[in-house]
Amino acid sequence: MTVTIPAPVLECRSVSKQYDLRPVLREVSLRLFSGERLALTGPSGSGKTTLLNCLGGIDRPDSGSVLIAGEDLTQMDGEALAILRRRRIGNVFQFFHLLPTLSVRENVEFPLVLLGVAPEECRDRAARLLERVKLWHRAEALPSHLSGGEMQRCAIARALAHAPRVILADEPTGNLDSVNSANILELLRELSGEFETALVLVTHSEEAARICQREVRMRDGVLEEVRG
Repeated sequence: MTVTIPAPVLECRSVSKQYDLRPVLREVSLRLFSGERLALTGPSGSGKTTLLNCLGGIDRPDSGSVLIAGEDLTQMDGEALAILRRRRIGNVFQFFHLLPTLSVRENVEFPLVLLGVAPEECRDRAARLLERVKLWHRAEALPSHLSGGEMQRCAIARALAHAPRVILADEPTGNLDSVNSANILELLRELSGEFETALVLVTHSEEAARICQREVRMRDGVLEEVRG
């Protein structure tokens, strides 16, 4: 019997990056599969955010390659990269980055609008996700009227709206109290499995790292496997 080995949904191959001749990433390699959660830990200044930016196509590595669902980000021009990011990647940030003039529902619909999804489907998907994150009752509220926990739940729904292959989360509980942090972490754990979306979670929190099957620590631009 032939056993089919699944392809990684995210692959980073020997990625290096420097700023002002200072090495920030040194030959970094990792692989992540659908539904797998990876915690990226390490001290401030170790290169975590730079790596996340390279994985998300925000920064280009000086050498090496980054593949999302088999597509090499480092070989794409700006337009192709923007399209791939809209279709394949979802982002969750520490400070939410919701659009302040749009309602909760409109914020969740926004990635779908950019992809040209029909208005009715946009509304249906947003409604399902807002129900899932227990925020439908706030669908028409503006972000300024939400609590921190509610804003992050909205951001998670937005990140999942277009069914991305990978979610990149940068300190998603760093601006929340302990109760909201625990709720957000449980939501990320549940939804990454439910949607079979790979999750890269940058965090300083041991509690956050524990929701992931694997943990890698970055030190001086080099990854060290901690567990998994």
